[in-house]
Amino acid sequence: MTETTKPNETSLRLQRTYDAPAEDVFDAWTNPEVLRRWWRANPAWITPIAEVDLRVGGRYRISMEDPESGKKFTAGGEYSEVSRPTRLVYSWQWEQEDGELGHSSTVAVDFRAEGEQTTVVLEHTGLESLESRDSHGQGWEGVLEAFQTHLNERAAQTS
Repeated sequence: MTETTKPNETSLRLQRTYDAPAEDVFDAWTNPEVLRRWWRANPAWITPIAEVDLRVGGRYRISMEDPESGKKFTAGGEYSEVSRPTRLVYSWQWEQEDGELGHSSTVAVDFRAEGEQTTVVLEHTGLESLESRDSHGQGWEGVLEAFQTHLNERAAQTS
């Protein structure tokens, strides 16, 4: 279950615990091949693009696509903190249809090891508005649920 808080109009905080070691969870959030398997805000979507240059100052770009409508949702940014396996901080900007980048906000993800479990604490700050906060909250909820589905599928394959 995801725990969500909204401290103010331009930030949100989500927390969810997974049955996986912190190293595995961190790697799943930073390995392009693995990201393409699970990163999506809607279970029916696909992830055709996942590019990661995992270093401070390195950039990432990730795209989700609704196969039914063909609509793409692409975000990218720059890493400002990379501390494997405990923390990632990066900027977040949606690509607009004209190729320009939208408003820049900040995502911080903490991976808290608790034995063989990991609690992911995600804070997204500097969003443009209450509407943007709520929309991003729904998207992040979907992403965290998609990660749980990925872990479940991986566990089923190994048993």
